[in-house]
Amino acid sequence: MSIAVANVKSVYDPSKIERALNELTASANDALKSTYEKMIRMGGERFCVKPSEIPQIDALAEALPNFAEPLADLRKQVALCASSGDPLEITPMLLLGEPGIGKTHFARKVSDLLGTNHAFMSMSSMTAGWVISGASSQWKNAKPGKVFETLVNGEYANPLMLIDEVDKAANQTQYDPLGALYSLLEHDTASAFIDEFAEVPIDCSQVIWIATANDARAIPEPILNRMNVYEIESPDADGLRRIAETLYNELRASHAWGDEFEPEINELALSRLSELKPRDMRRMLLNAFGSAKLAGRDHLVPEDFAAHNVKKAKVGFL
Repeated sequence: MSIAVANVKSVYDPSKIERALNELTASANDALKSTYEKMIRMGGERFCVKPSEIPQIDALAEALPNFAEPLADLRKQVALCASSGDPLEITPMLLLGEPGIGKTHFARKVSDLLGTNHAFMSMSSMTAGWVISGASSQWKNAKPGKVFETLVNGEYANPLMLIDEVDKAANQTQYDPLGALYSLLEHDTASAFIDEFAEVPIDCSQVIWIATANDARAIPEPILNRMNVYEIESPDADGLRRIAETLYNELRASHAWGDEFEPEINELALSRLSELKPRDMRRMLLNAFGSAKLAGRDHLVPEDFAAHNVKKAKVGFL
């Protein structure tokens, strides 16, 4: 897969930031002042990347067979801009499914596929809304939200923002944790998004959004209407084997010690690894490599996948 830089996009105007800095009072938040100074120093331009041709979506679909539907739509949207000067526009995605089936892993692989960076936001926290949009600089220990930080501190104008467990963000009487998404998921309003901490406009219109959830009923209808919603099924036995093989190859290839192990996982170890949920495979696979290394083997055996998360009974005195 080859990646081309489509253009350099301005995500904020440094002159407006300088004006905001000069207008700060003597009692202004020191962190806010530092944020403005950093924005001026870094400048407002960021790379806006896209594939120069349709990427290897087939390979990802083969590795993650239960994500065939969102990948098919991704292929269509990439095809529209691949041979033109238009920027990459991906309709926000919502991945619905039970825990542990690989939704977060899928989002990270899409980021790699498209050649941009990604940021992770968990919505299970009580202050989840501030994770997205920041908290007012008038609050103690306030700071910008993840969207603002990713664009200001990163290289790209179109990073992938992963919102995990969006259904866990229960509505609150004083503050809606999902409030910022109403504007961020709309292209026009996202172009002048204002983080509550920084209070200056920043262009988030090219951000790629993927959200995960277990239950759509807890998500407000206006949010659902702004996203393509996909029901992700648990992979079948064949799908689990393909995921396991892919993770073995990726983990082995990404470490220098990987050369000490067989190029392909053997059938016995593959069968054991395929019994796990996708979310547990990488952790257990890493432990298995370590066990094999200590045993002086260049291959994995089923016994290498011993459970590491079994709760032990408490030891005490009667």
